Amino acid sequence: MKKILVTGGAGFIGSNFCHYWVAQHPQDKLVVLDALTYAGHREYLAPLEGEHFVFVKGDICDEALVESLFAEHSFDTLVHFAAESHVDRSITGPDAFLQTNFMGTHTLLKVAKRHWLDGQGLAGHRFHHVSTDEVYGSLEADDPAFSETTAYAPNSPYSASKAASDHMVRAYHHTYGLNISTSNCSNNYGPRQDKEKLIPLIIHNILGGKKLPIYGDGLNIRDWLYVDDHCYAIDLILAGGKTGEVYNIGGENEWANIHIVELICDLLDKKLQQNPAYAQAFSASPVFNGGSARDLITYVTDRAGHDRRYAIDPSKCHRELNYHPKETFETGIVKTVDWYLEEALGVES
Repeated sequence: MKKILVTGGAGFIGSNFCHYWVAQHPQDKLVVLDALTYAGHREYLAPLEGEHFVFVKGDICDEALVESLFAEHSFDTLVHFAAESHVDRSITGPDAFLQTNFMGTHTLLKVAKRHWLDGQGLAGHRFHHVSTDEVYGSLEADDPAFSETTAYAPNSPYSASKAASDHMVRAYHHTYGLNISTSNCSNNYGPRQDKEKLIPLIIHNILGGKKLPIYGDGLNIRDWLYVDDHCYAIDLILAGGKTGEVYNIGGENEWANIHIVELICDLLDKKLQQNPAYAQAFSASPVFNGGSARDLITYVTDRAGHDRRYAIDPSKCHRELNYHPKETFETGIVKTVDWYLEEALGVES
């Protein structure tokens, strides 16, 4: 039985990871530490709470709190999701990103080192750090996808803070011998994502008949990873990944932002017309007013430092862990839209 500390477990990827892990490894104990900022939702974890699942509200920068949790629960594994992650917010307020993403990570590393290396130590420990493809910078259309050996070139305060945390995690392995692994993932999508992110924002704006803001020409390209595939990959890394290694997790789904928006528009127009309950609940949506969701698309000024393309080369995960994503974008987006429709109607999920 593993005893796992999950930081940021009430956020988007963290909450999905908790649901995944409880379903796949019900014998393990999970303790979630989350500050419940704007992107944290404890209600997403309510169905899991019990003898093997504990929630603690708190900040990863609170060293005394982290120390007390390690002492109480004797963790052997830490999966670190907690981060400020919205690029726009990092541009207007970078301090919070440095505090949480870098200093918070360092706090966790310090406490983990004391419990797992100092004194008697714990040989089988693992500190898994969840990072992003944005640390690698931007790609041109014909450039090869990011690999684990791609040089770091962060272009926003968010990606710079994540790059700094990646380097500190690596340093704790090479300097002190901490058993670490790092995963750099592409853009995640799926249930429970905060509504300021592209896909849930587009869905909610269509349901409310609001404009769909598209940065620049809309042709910025991202590799999209369904969140459950991400959780599955982390499971494989914890089970078979090598200590000290970095693994790039991709969805093998490169899409331009405008094409994603158009796909969601067409999908929602069709789904909204299939259920009479939607006509009353989402009457402001264009499909109920003689139009289509595409009518809401509005191009806005591009944001500063907007990377043109991200793409992940997941061949190392294929080769060493036999990881392959289970969802295509077309199948994953249907599941995602259905979840947000149910949430908007107040259906428990």
